[in-house]
Amino acid sequence: MDDPGEVLRRHGLRMTEQRRRVLGALTRRSHLTPDAVAVLVAADGGPELPPSTIYRTLDALEEVGLVEHTHLDHRAPTYHRAGGHGHLHLRCRGCGRVIEVDPDLATPFADAVRGATGFVADLTHMAIHGRCAECAGDTDTEGGA
Repeated sequence: MDDPGEVLRRHGLRMTEQRRRVLGALTRRSHLTPDAVAVLVAADGGPELPPSTIYRTLDALEEVGLVEHTHLDHRAPTYHRAGGHGHLHLRCRGCGRVIEVDPDLATPFADAVRGATGFVADLTHMAIHGRCAECAGDTDTEGGA
């Protein structure tokens, strides 16, 4: 991946302290809500950043392609560092685990949707809900796949 400072400069932006800290949080952990980013940023020893700054920073970083967001549930989006390729998000309803898989696994589905409707699906922006291998045999957990 390109140097984040260089990516920002190419878009006429600077690597501010806020952007550096938010990127640092997303480097340490992935699939974070803005509130979770704020918690990690607050724990890094720097001054507290208001929620509005966290949101604006995430928007700016996404605009230049350094971070991406996805919707793992019906709540706030989660953010992660952008990579060289997209990935599908599999969200376990049992334990909440997020598994990243190659989007090529969904190519037959996306091709079928496009063939039937003309719709070009962006499967990397949402999550597929179900059960991970460990929870698949757990009959005590609510909300089957």
